[in-house]
Order: sequence, then structure tokens, then C-alpha cells
Amino acid sequence: MKLEFFSEGPAVLVEESQRNLVVADLHFGIEADLAAHGMHFRSRSASRVKRLLRIVDDAKPDALILLGDIKHSIPTPTRQEYYEMPGIISAIREKIPIIVFPGNHDIGIEQYLKPGELQPKEGAVIDGVGYLHGHTYPSDELIGGLIVAGHHHPLLVLRDEVGCALQSPAYIRADIEAKRLSELHFVPDCPTRVLFVPAFNEIAGYDIRQIARDPFAPLSKAMIPESAEIILADGTYIGPLAMLGSDDDD
Repeated sequence: MKLEFFSEGPAVLVEESQRNLVVADLHFGIEADLAAHGMHFRSRSASRVKRLLRIVDDAKPDALILLGDIKHSIPTPTRQEYYEMPGIISAIREKIPIIVFPGNHDIGIEQYLKPGELQPKEGAVIDGVGYLHGHTYPSDELIGGLIVAGHHHPLLVLRDEVGCALQSPAYIRADIEAKRLSELHFVPDCPTRVLFVPAFNEIAGYDIRQIARDPFAPLSKAMIPESAEIILADGTYIGPLAMLGSDDDD
């Protein structure tokens, strides 16, 4: 298996017998939610779509896998989403076949999709790799291989001695305890790895150290922190999670 990273995304191309471009957490419509909280931004949806389609042109994938949270507002769509989402999905679909793993923000996303595009929220295996958004327990069929997930918005945050911070979207690659990935029944504890994909949305991000310290979803709760490694959006290998220390070290 070959992984190719596209920093403009972040996006990752997973190549086995086919080439699948993977992006997570686009959160179209986030500007309307921010406005409701007093932070006003012009919609960046058009530029976000253009950025995505540029990567598609560059990567030349067979399909585009969207790891959930395509839209932002829950439980009901905002006016921004009502007007923007049909055109967004159509523009992407005209360029490349899409495969959608719904996220916790994707209530009602099926109305914009065609038959066969929407996958189970528990995930599915495509070309030997497991995919899901990551807010649910994964299907048993994903156990025992590589699981690629979104939902966590990992962000590498580094601070110097005067408090200035460098922030960069980053991937977390780690081993997980498979036996912890079942809420109701037994799952064999066979070797399983996860790749947490950073958010495509340029506003979204969550400190990697916080994810490790206070995991908030089944996959991150099952992650073995000592095995976790950090990879920047352009594919640069940073090193083990342990090298970051804790927030108290800043």
C-alpha cells in the first residue's frame, strides 16, 4: 500500500489496486454557525470546493472518499447549507465519483446523494482499507487492518518560550487495542492500526495532545499512545507523540 500526502488539503491518496483520495471534515456551512456566535466570516465554500478539485486534478484518483462531516449544522440545515450544498455536491460529483461515510454533522446528507454513494456510518472496507468518520464504533470487518478515520481534527501545536505557537494540521498514526472497539460484543484483539486524518476545513483543528489525553470517540479511546506517531499534512514525519510532552511543559 502507498500513501501520498497533499498538504493543500489536507488530503491523502491511498493506493492499492485502485487510487482513492481521502479527505475528512469539510464542514461546509460552518460560517453560518460562527456568525450565530458573533464571529462573522464570508462564506469560504466556493474556495474550499476549488481547493478540493485542484487536488483531484493533481492526484488523478479513481474515487474520492469523504470521511464525514461534509456539512456543519445540526440537527437542521442553515440557510447557507440549504442554498450551497446541492451545488457543492454536484460540482464534486461532476469531477470524480464520490463515496461518503457520514459523520455526526451529516444529518440529512442523503438528500444530496445518489444511490450507492452513501456508506454505513460504522464504516466499510474498500480495496483492503477500512474507512469511517470515527464518531461510532467501527464495523467488525474493519478490525485487523488499517482504519482511516476523521472526526478528530488533529492539529500539531508547538509553543516557544514566549508563548508563540506554530499550528499545523497533522495526521496521527497509531496502533489500537481492537478488543476495545466493541460496545456490545467480543472483538478479537488482532493487530489494527488507525490513521486519523486532519480536517479539510481550514478553521477546524484540535490539539493532538488533547486528543491523546482526553479521547472522545471509540477509536481514540482505543489508541495506544506509546505507539502514536505524527505526520504533517505534506507527509513529513515528525516523530512519536511522546516527544511533544504535555501541555504543562509549554
